[in-house]
Amino acid sequence: MSEIFSGSFTQQEPLSDAAIAAALEVMRNGRLHRYNVEAGELGEAALLEQEFAAQMGAKYCLAVASGGYAMATALRAVGVKSGDKVLTNAFTLAPVPGSIASVGAEPVFVGVTEDLVIDLDDLAAKAGQAKVLMLSHMRGHLCDMDRLMKICDEAGVTVIEDCAHTMGAAWNGVASGRQGAVGCYSCQTYKHVNSGEGGLLITDDEDIAARAIMLSGSYMLFERHLAAPDPSVFDRIKYETPNISGRMDNLRAAILRPQLADLDTQVERWNARYRCVEEGLRDTPGSRVINRPEAETYVGSSIQFLLLDWSSDKVQEVIRRCGERGVELKWFGGAEPIAFTSRYDSWRYANKQSLPESDRILAGIVDMRVPLTFSLEDCALIARIIRAEVAAVFQGQ
Repeated sequence: MSEIFSGSFTQQEPLSDAAIAAALEVMRNGRLHRYNVEAGELGEAALLEQEFAAQMGAKYCLAVASGGYAMATALRAVGVKSGDKVLTNAFTLAPVPGSIASVGAEPVFVGVTEDLVIDLDDLAAKAGQAKVLMLSHMRGHLCDMDRLMKICDEAGVTVIEDCAHTMGAAWNGVASGRQGAVGCYSCQTYKHVNSGEGGLLITDDEDIAARAIMLSGSYMLFERHLAAPDPSVFDRIKYETPNISGRMDNLRAAILRPQLADLDTQVERWNARYRCVEEGLRDTPGSRVINRPEAETYVGSSIQFLLLDWSSDKVQEVIRRCGERGVELKWFGGAEPIAFTSRYDSWRYANKQSLPESDRILAGIVDMRVPLTFSLEDCALIARIIRAEVAAVFQGQ
């Protein structure tokens, strides 16, 4: 009899006792707004920013309402204006080009390789078309960041890193988000820390940091931030920077602080699960897992494999058969966006672009979450199910 997986791909682990206690304390005092603090009190949002900046080795940090808001704020803070072009990945999720469109700019898509990272040859060819790259480390895959930064530095392109899937990851020992001018992180439920919604932005540039804080809705309360530039920096920009309110509240910050302190432990747990699934899928007939470079320290909160050059009917048959056995897979080759899964030609607010080699790769990407609620035994079972169904469809059974 065929094995069946009965777990949930969307169920998160419960919050820790420390996070729950911190949240209860905020709720008891009623001061949820980040600037609603008593004299001498250090609010949870300000403490979160201070701690995350130190954790990442950054000078400045801002906590905001979402990862998408962090990206849009970063774009505004580095000077992107309506009508500007911004380079970004063809393989990403909708909030990335959405952040570009939200400031009135135009996404210019850069291709994806079979290792699911930005195509650096294509980036080099297009670098002269824009002054900013919104780099998406999609699904936790880091490209050769040394080469990418060389390309962008030589072309005068400012890099903003979308680290929604790479909090805790690194390239050659440099934390994800620390090579570009700005690093943006998500704290949404399916990311590496969970406050339902939320985002973090880090930078070493005092002008970018000051503009971001003003944009987030600090009014003239920027001196209450603990990971912010000197007040004199705000004097240069405070009258010309609009308030586009998107602050994080103290409740979410309180929930996040214990989680960030435990991030390294969680990364180890994710990677144990990832490696278990990866090993089970390796050498499956008709498919391949993604190569992870030696220089990359990754966080395996999801896993992808490629069914390259398969017909769409056969890919969908794999998805269907795995689904019938309890394994929820997502596919980036569908003609219509489904749930969170979409691709560059789904976003019709962007000018139509032709990326035939990326189309071929996108048509073969199969994606799966790896929640920490899964045991290693669960992961091994899931891999057996996927392996069996991929092989069966590939062999025409």
